[in-house]
Amino acid sequence: MCLAIPARVVELLPDEQCIVDLGGVRKAISLALLDDVAVGDYVIVHVGYALNKLDQNEAEKTLALFAEMAQQA
Repeated sequence: MCLAIPARVVELLPDEQCIVDLGGVRKAISLALLDDVAVGDYVIVHVGYALNKLDQNEAEKTLALFAEMAQQA
């Protein structure tokens, strides 16, 4: 099973890379598949790549659902 999660871009790096925040964890990922990503944007991340941009409200709803599921586990 594959899982792609929303993450907020916190820093743009050279060579189509960026740093994202995943619930307090910061990770470098590739932006090679996207254009026009800015700091503050939310992206869907899967295996180290940003697959597409996501609306902030939708990203926050999804992250809240993940947090709710974690509490029930």
